[in-house]
Amino acid sequence: MLFGLFRRKSREAEHKVYCEIVAQARQPVFYQDYGVPDTLDGRFDMIVLHSVLLFRRLRGEGEKVAYFAQNVFDLFFKDMDASLRELGVSDVRVPKKIKAMGEAFYGRADSYMTAIEASDVEALGAAIARNVFPDLDNAPDGALALARYMIASAGSMDALETQAILAANLGFADAEAFAPQELPDVQGDNTNGQ
Repeated sequence: MLFGLFRRKSREAEHKVYCEIVAQARQPVFYQDYGVPDTLDGRFDMIVLHSVLLFRRLRGEGEKVAYFAQNVFDLFFKDMDASLRELGVSDVRVPKKIKAMGEAFYGRADSYMTAIEASDVEALGAAIARNVFPDLDNAPDGALALARYMIASAGSMDALETQAILAANLGFADAEAFAPQELPDVQGDNTNGQ
């Protein structure tokens, strides 16, 4: 009985951490001010970005914390699986889509973590531009703003005790403080009347 209670509390804590990641990723400022596309892909990328910050912070914190982080990761992909099914993706295609999402996650995690560890805003901004804004010839200023936000978030998360992180006090930076002042016209709007 006691061990079942511990597992249930652990699952609740993992769920709470994942919900905090999703809540942060869904802040309107990312879509309105940073220019992140408010699409399934854009929302996926914002959850990845915030998850990477969590997993980076929890790296090397021991076996129990690694298990906790793995369970948060598993929740993420269970959520993605459920979302795909809700969108009407067929049972046959869901595993293929989840596999592609997993590959995308690991590719992004590697490039983001490398740039964060080096405090390389330009490299991180370039990686974000490739992943979050792939359909634009020139990524909006939001890519560099997101890079600055990520590096600031990593620093503030590093300053927190591990127990605070596990209790869903994730310490993300204030997204509005890093938002670009003006977004370039990414719609191709012609204001000359031509």
